Amino acid sequence: MAVRTAAADAGLPDIAVSASQGRLLDVLARAVGARRVLEIGTLGGYSTWWLARAVPDDGTVVSLELSEAHAAVARASLADAGLGQRVDVLVGPALESLDRLAAADVEPFDLVFVDADKQQLAAYLDRAVALARPGTLVLVDNVVRGGAVVDPEHPDDRVQGVRAFFARAAAEGRVDGTVLQTVGEKGYDGFALLIVR
Repeated sequence: MAVRTAAADAGLPDIAVSASQGRLLDVLARAVGARRVLEIGTLGGYSTWWLARAVPDDGTVVSLELSEAHAAVARASLADAGLGQRVDVLVGPALESLDRLAAADVEPFDLVFVDADKQQLAAYLDRAVALARPGTLVLVDNVVRGGAVVDPEHPDDRVQGVRAFFARAAAEGRVDGTVLQTVGEKGYDGFALLIVR
């Protein structure tokens, strides 16, 4: 896969979704008929590639990335794959980019995929719901963390970020959802699957 190879050649960390997880993104995006997709965490653009393939020709994937270097790799790979016209990679802190999108009153997104720093997941959920419509699907990756999330005293701030996200999701009256555990080439983890009311 050229997008994964380009990311590896550029020295990006090997933390992208697996091929089977990418296919799941593709299937879910097509299942909900997503035309507008928001992704938080571009990295080298591998998950972006799956999402961009899933939207129709007039669809859009807005992907948020903190690192300009990572964004450059993703843009080049997506252009080489013939998908550059469907993707807009915004660079900067994700919360700032999300707030700018909300201030611009953009058209709601049909699917939101969150695969970024776990410490801010609760805040990302708030922004995702604000940028959604009833029926929007929100997927949040890496929320089981090898089972560590069951430990309220766990010292890892990523685990605590996931726990804060769970608390926010449970208290958020505008979403329903569940968590699915996964085991595969990326180890033991899982994702949250939420739908906006």
